Amino acid sequence: MDYRIDRHSGVATYLQIVQQTKHALRLGLLLPGDKLPTAREVVAATAINPNTVLKAYRELEREGLVAPRPGLGTFVLRSLAREEGAADSPLRAELAGWAARARKAGLGREDVAALVASVVEQEFAGNGDTGKDDDE
Repeated sequence: MDYRIDRHSGVATYLQIVQQTKHALRLGLLLPGDKLPTAREVVAATAINPNTVLKAYRELEREGLVAPRPGLGTFVLRSLAREEGAADSPLRAELAGWAARARKAGLGREDVAALVASVVEQEFAGNGDTGKDDDE
């Protein structure tokens, strides 16, 4: 698991780690039993404060997604992956094809992100969906 920290995003660094870990759990890139990188490894790769990493890991632990094992590291307890959202699913392939077409049509990353966010908001609005899954 490689974390990418965007210092200009306006999102707290620890939350970026939490969000990226949850994305990896949703996509099946992290599975129960997998070990997260140590705080020292994350600090070496991202140049952030070790306490920030530990805060993120505590949040993931509070949510029941990971658990520390003293002397061994922090390990994934449960997945958030759904078969329909897996890295090799037909839905992902369709989305990848759509994103490629959007890029060829001249849309940039932020244009695509805004368009997707707009469609997701419209699709899930009005049905009581708060934007959070039941497992978060």
